Amino acid sequence: MRIGPLEDGEIEEVVALWERCSLTRPWNDPRDDIALARSGPASEVLAGRLHGRIVASAMVGTDGHRGWVYYLAADPELRRQGLGRAMMQACEAWARERGVPKIQLMVRAGNLATIGFYKALGYQQEDTVVLGKRFDGRDWAVASGQDSSPSVPK
Repeated sequence: MRIGPLEDGEIEEVVALWERCSLTRPWNDPRDDIALARSGPASEVLAGRLHGRIVASAMVGTDGHRGWVYYLAADPELRRQGLGRAMMQACEAWARERGVPKIQLMVRAGNLATIGFYKALGYQQEDTVVLGKRFDGRDWAVASGQDSSPSVPK
């Protein structure tokens, strides 16, 4: 597999891969995420190509203190062939080349298979709570069918 930056004509192929891997969410437009990641030097979308098609990808970036990985995907038909591991190695190399001292990622708590994959690569669960605030008008709790209203004791 050859890994390098995503090219303009490959965006739809990567979005389709992310959709096959169930990585997209209604409240995040993957094309917007790709455009933002490709718009500056602090992030990149990497694509793994095999026999002329994209079989793996990842979004990697830095906030100046730590590296972050998002949208790690490996073609579901080619899993357990080292594609995800190779993509993570490429993300780690990207971060190291920029002098980033550590790399992190987020996984939904119930996604035990993915958590196991990252633990096998040496990643550890941190005692951190992730908080967020949206500026784009999208509400991820409502978009996912969850009630986002605060619980107020009566």
